[in-house]
Amino acid sequence: MKNLKFLTGTAVLLLIINHLPLKVSAQEESGSKFNVNTDLYSNYIWRGSKLGQGPAFQPSVDFSEGGFTIGVWGSFDAAGYTEADPYISYSFPFGLSLGLTDYYLPDLPLSETSRLSGSHALELNSGFELGGFSLSANYIVNEAGGIGSDGGDKYFQIGYDFADIGIFAGAGDGWHTSDGVFNICNLGLEVSREIEVTDRFSVPVTGQVVVNPDSGKLFVVVGISF
Repeated sequence: MKNLKFLTGTAVLLLIINHLPLKVSAQEESGSKFNVNTDLYSNYIWRGSKLGQGPAFQPSVDFSEGGFTIGVWGSFDAAGYTEADPYISYSFPFGLSLGLTDYYLPDLPLSETSRLSGSHALELNSGFELGGFSLSANYIVNEAGGIGSDGGDKYFQIGYDFADIGIFAGAGDGWHTSDGVFNICNLGLEVSREIEVTDRFSVPVTGQVVVNPDSGKLFVVVGISF
């Protein structure tokens, strides 16, 4: 029944978007530096861990100028899980990117910043891409008890994109693993395709198979982007 509801909702959303091709085209042709994106995933899997329950609606709004980007990304599901993460980043022409992400759960007070019950976990992000190769390193700078961060949480990921498939491996500690000890927690492969709905409209579809050796769990995830 849950799968049927998910497929039905997806079909309705596709029909709605298919009737807005002129509006989307006008936004693209305007050259606006503001961007609005939406993803719909069968489950929210983050660095090898499942967050929330069931299909997740994941919108984002950002402003880009040159290599600079500032925005907010979110994830929401029918079971009540909510997340809204402001972020800022800068990408250099030679493949390096640096940024800061504020992990925040809207169910918690926005102004709470104490160590014991803080609702914001601030993470320094760095990444490097060259051809199909990618490498990232991330570090939580503060303790925030409300959102479950002890501070000093680390996560590293390496990946490579081939012509038809991408592979990745990630390891971390703190809130990334079951006991907080550094371990491999995110192994997987990803396949992306463009599915043509009509002659004027196609939908990017992404599929992932993720294994978490730390928790001993396997996930299969499918997502569509608009």
